Amino acid sequence: MKTILLAAAVSMIATLIGTRFAIGVMVKQGYGQFIREDGPTEHLTKRGTPTMGGIVIMMAVVLGYIVAHVITWRPPTASAMLLLYLFVGLGVVGFLDDWIKISKQRSLGLDSKAKLMGQSVVAASFAILSFQFPNERGLTPASQAVSFLRDIQPLTLPLILAVVWIMVLIAGASNAVNLTDGLDGLATGASTMVFGAYTLVNIWQYNQSCASVLTANPRCYEVRDPHDLAVVAASLAAACFGFLWWNTKPAKIFMGDSGSLSLGGALAGLAIFTRTELLLVILGGLFVIITLSVMLQVGYFKLTKGKRLFKMAPLQHHFELLGWGESTIVVRFWIVCGICVSLGLGIFYAEWVAGL
Repeated sequence: MKTILLAAAVSMIATLIGTRFAIGVMVKQGYGQFIREDGPTEHLTKRGTPTMGGIVIMMAVVLGYIVAHVITWRPPTASAMLLLYLFVGLGVVGFLDDWIKISKQRSLGLDSKAKLMGQSVVAASFAILSFQFPNERGLTPASQAVSFLRDIQPLTLPLILAVVWIMVLIAGASNAVNLTDGLDGLATGASTMVFGAYTLVNIWQYNQSCASVLTANPRCYEVRDPHDLAVVAASLAAACFGFLWWNTKPAKIFMGDSGSLSLGGALAGLAIFTRTELLLVILGGLFVIITLSVMLQVGYFKLTKGKRLFKMAPLQHHFELLGWGESTIVVRFWIVCGICVSLGLGIFYAEWVAGL
């Protein structure tokens, strides 16, 4: 527990202080956000706000993990290293996207093919590596089975399909967080809650691990390195919480794609390693709802040849055009996220209690 608390404390302090420093540097260099003309008119006032804040979050999480392990003298684990690789790797793809937007002063960064290629390379390499590094009990960081609260053994996939499944999860989660990052503090606050939930999930799995003689029973969890995954999850939650100080309305900095893609990838990685892949749909229900709003908007537009289901997608902008204030939308969406997280944690715990 000491390692978890240390990592969280260092990560939060790093974003609280580091983000302030980053804002000063980016303002001085003129690294401001370009705002599209076809969006809500209220967003035009945000033009020039520093972006690429995701870099600070990435550095804070990695710093928190390293410092906590050095102080407690605990060795790193394969699961945590792979999760950080996915987190930073997607962050680099997002950084390139942000940099092109800033340097060329346009709303589009990497073209869709280059962005997809970058995400695919990181996701595919992560997936392949996740089936390596078995521990003394033969457990690898990821499993070939689709999971909900645990592995669903009848849904064990061939290795190639398992790799594809993991890539789909990563693409879905990273793009879902990216779509949610449209209002001040919305994605940051929601991510804090979901990462906090995964911290609790990992701590519980560690305390009920099949690797321990004391807790080895029919209800124990076959998960590799749950304690170290809790360290990473706590670092992520704390880093987002610290960043929220500067990202809440009126935002002094945006996380950019370097933040949204990396955070989404980390959510997928945690779901994969904790054997709770389908539970992420509930825990991250807000991200799912917002992504579905975009899919429904596009599908309805094509089917009706030009009609729109919402005034604008993603969903948060629909409510903006209805006249809701930005802060009202963010807080109400946070409430929805909190309900989803509570429901997901309740289902996770109820399954253990019932012994299903």
